[in-house]
Amino acid sequence: MHHSIFKLDRLVAIPIANILIVQNMWKRSMNFSSQFLLVFVISLLTLAPSVRATDEVPGAKQKQPVAIVGATVHPVASAPIENATIVFADGKITALGAGVVVPQGAEVIHLAGQHVYPAMFETYSQLGLTEIGAVPATIDTSETGDVNPNVEALVAVNPDSELIPVTRSNGVLLAVSAPSGGLVSGTSAVLQLDGWTFEDLSLKDKAAMQVNWPSLRRSRFRRGTDQDESKLIKRYEEQINGLKEIFDETRAYQAGQQVRGAEQPLDLRLEAMIPVVNGELPMMVAADSLNQIQSAVAFAAEQNAKLIIIGGYDAPLCAELLKKHNVPVIVSAVQRRPLRRNDAFDTPYTLPARLAAAGVPFCISSSGRASTWNTRILPIQAAMAAGYGLDREEAVKAITLYPAQIMGVDDQVGSLEVGKHATLFVCDGDPLEIETQVNHAWVQGKKVDLSDKHKRLYQKYQKKYEQLENEK
Repeated sequence: MHHSIFKLDRLVAIPIANILIVQNMWKRSMNFSSQFLLVFVISLLTLAPSVRATDEVPGAKQKQPVAIVGATVHPVASAPIENATIVFADGKITALGAGVVVPQGAEVIHLAGQHVYPAMFETYSQLGLTEIGAVPATIDTSETGDVNPNVEALVAVNPDSELIPVTRSNGVLLAVSAPSGGLVSGTSAVLQLDGWTFEDLSLKDKAAMQVNWPSLRRSRFRRGTDQDESKLIKRYEEQINGLKEIFDETRAYQAGQQVRGAEQPLDLRLEAMIPVVNGELPMMVAADSLNQIQSAVAFAAEQNAKLIIIGGYDAPLCAELLKKHNVPVIVSAVQRRPLRRNDAFDTPYTLPARLAAAGVPFCISSSGRASTWNTRILPIQAAMAAGYGLDREEAVKAITLYPAQIMGVDDQVGSLEVGKHATLFVCDGDPLEIETQVNHAWVQGKKVDLSDKHKRLYQKYQKKYEQLENEK
């Protein structure tokens, strides 16, 4: 993966006639090599994208305390507080409650009738790694090969992605950005969605090792002998054995380091696997079917590795197994189609409620619908779960506190508590309702610019129709 700095939402077009004119002007005064170089450079310009960033300027570091007064504050970890005051300084919450005294010199923002929530948290996305799905040059999600544990998503994240402002306009201020492809895709990172560089965006450089668990399920898009059961089983066994081998190789590599010290040859792939093998970095395993989930849990238990399931369609069928091994589930989307033809239409919609009833730790993602451009619909995924049996307060926690707990950053974000980051948003109603608008947001105390490309286009075409109306 590399860090792409170009945006391809518009191209610089140089007419072919202009190229020919320039070439003819220099034809007599240049030798062949110079002419070739000139045509080559102009050809590059013809195809090169314009270099530009988003119009939104990242927030400046907080210089004075900020006090939000009069709003209803929803800490999420505790009951809502009406007519409350929340104070934050140096990027962290310093006071919260109904009788809080505003410190001298603070910027006071009166927001009576508004609601304050902790940032919503998308637990799987490819924000900053993909810009335009139809333009390969803007896609930086995977490397060639099947096993790439040394790939790090963070260093490839483009902080100027147009999709980041669109996402945070809906209150989604935190997201896991993850690589994909192959068996072992690489490490994901937890991002806070405001900053000049990928270092500014980083809340946790390495969040999980992304693994796509092998499946015995036949693809409905493929036909032929490659779908024979014997070949599917063979491929499945090869991939499982490949995973076991890399764990064994990593342990041997660690043993070699202890014996040889600095003389041990460096292997970046195995270096990246060390925290996984030692149980320090969890594997985030994409698995939906029952046999996938059971196989992944058995493998993690055998290898003493931490495990997070993403997908989890059949997770309620093995709830006791997941609870026994303390394996959380990231529901990849609530609004998705049933996995099997004979499943009830609402099977995906009721999945969070069934996990909650079974006592399995879980959170909700929108990645099953889109991992980039539609990450903003995360609260709608939670709303759908609430509409199909999940307690509303649990639905809010499933996109705020629970993701932070699963990704190991709940000491910093996920709820509004003294000492935690001032990463929060203010809205005019229930954030699970479509018509609710987010009016203010802060990331670590930095004021977030809530404009975005969608809003600019809306304003542009609103002017168009106003002009047409006035011309009548």
